[in-house]
Amino acid sequence: MKYRITHLTRYTYEQDIANSYNRGCLLPRSLLYQKVESSSLEVTPTPSSLYSHPDYFGNLYTFFHVNSIHHRMDVKVTSQVEVMPRGLEGTPGHSMPWEDALNQLEKDHSPRLLQARMLRVGTRMAPTDPELAAFARDLFEPGLPLLEGARRLTHRIFSEFTYDPEFTTLTTPVRTVLEERRGVCQDFAHLAISALRSLGIPAGYVSGYLETLPPPGKQRLVGADASHAWFSVFDPSLGWVDFDPTNDLMPDERHITVAYGRDYADVVPLKGLMSGGGRHDLHVEVDVMPLAGRETRRATS
Repeated sequence: MKYRITHLTRYTYEQDIANSYNRGCLLPRSLLYQKVESSSLEVTPTPSSLYSHPDYFGNLYTFFHVNSIHHRMDVKVTSQVEVMPRGLEGTPGHSMPWEDALNQLEKDHSPRLLQARMLRVGTRMAPTDPELAAFARDLFEPGLPLLEGARRLTHRIFSEFTYDPEFTTLTTPVRTVLEERRGVCQDFAHLAISALRSLGIPAGYVSGYLETLPPPGKQRLVGADASHAWFSVFDPSLGWVDFDPTNDLMPDERHITVAYGRDYADVVPLKGLMSGGGRHDLHVEVDVMPLAGRETRRATS
């Protein structure tokens, strides 16, 4: 499936800005199942410097400095991406037992597994503790295939939690999401990651986009899509495999991947520092336009 993705971020400032230093994580990454045919980042006003480089996880970061006086800044990313089927629907039941996976992680010191072990450690946004471990422990019975456990956890979050964009902010703790059983895609991804890491299972945060569909009989609205988030779990025999707890599915052709990280803080779409400005308004528009039609069920981004 091919997509044209447009992501516009607009800052409007109360007062003029003299200097603005920014870092963006907005360019989709190339993967075995994802081909980036083109991707460009345009900043208005024109920055005095702009350059990109990959980080530890292979994400492509763009840094830019705007040193002209301005009261508004637009950052627009336009990408054309082809996403291929992953063919992993039947994988969970055939993955290795989760206890064997943990044993292999302890014994195998290859670079691939050493990197995965780093994603067993809790972070500020995806902490580990006994309460979070207890949330998932009864799903991981002895001998259960690792990815089947991740699939069950995905279904539990989808079934027991309410999608509520008004409930949380970027600073809402995972424990609050667990207690209140509410949140959005970012919260559900962090909850799954925290629960898995609390059991010793490597898990990572994935940011990207999801093709969404309008209600039956309605036209698709340009700019109505949004960024999306899900999680990835590591199986020593199969590598990293993604799950989307917001929609209770394994990501496939409709999920466009931008970045991997330990949590959201590693893959913030855009952040920076500025001189002046006072208060500001933020406006974001995301449009995921399929370049070939097909029938799919609706999903929540």
